[in-house]
Amino acid sequence: MNTAGILVLALPAGAFLWFAAEYLLHRFAMHHLHGRGIMSREHLEHHVHSSWRFSATHLLSWAGVVVVGVVLWAPLGLLVGGPAAAVALPVGWCLGYAWYEFQHARAHLAPPRTAYGRWLRRHHFHHHFGHPMSNHGVSVPWWDRVLGTHQAPDRVRVPRRLALPWMLDDDGRLRAEFTDDYELVGAADGGGERQAKIDRARAFASLAPTD
Repeated sequence: MNTAGILVLALPAGAFLWFAAEYLLHRFAMHHLHGRGIMSREHLEHHVHSSWRFSATHLLSWAGVVVVGVVLWAPLGLLVGGPAAAVALPVGWCLGYAWYEFQHARAHLAPPRTAYGRWLRRHHFHHHFGHPMSNHGVSVPWWDRVLGTHQAPDRVRVPRRLALPWMLDDDGRLRAEFTDDYELVGAADGGGERQAKIDRARAFASLAPTD
């Protein structure tokens, strides 16, 4: 097979490897460990507030992804497809991770602009607010469907205190364009320190927040 053919196959194969890892890491290394280890702890803290901000842990994540690409996927690519695959497979892996990071950040920070964006937010925020042990794939639903962890409710119930800013109008009500996908439940005042402790305990038990 020529170099172009190898690239056409190896780049998406690398991304496919990431999408499988995305599911497995999210389900088992982040949720099943219930806060044991930095990956699980940082992820469950993310669930406590359902917000997103760039931090040093993203740099550590990127470093880990690059190391795995170089140490695992480059030698595998060299073995099965030669030098072109040795480059393309880890590049595809890193591109898959970049797609995940970008889409995850956008889901928390901005409203959907496409049908894919709308699906991803509904899928992901049911994971946050409805059932944290479902919908572990953020970028794609393939592995959730195959492994029985996929759920697609008619509407996602979102506690008002945890609602994403892009969901709300200036008066704190759910924007009309999102009423088919979401409903706000509970009080908007945050519930104080007691509610914050409950939210953290439930997040670290991989349980949905209370209304």
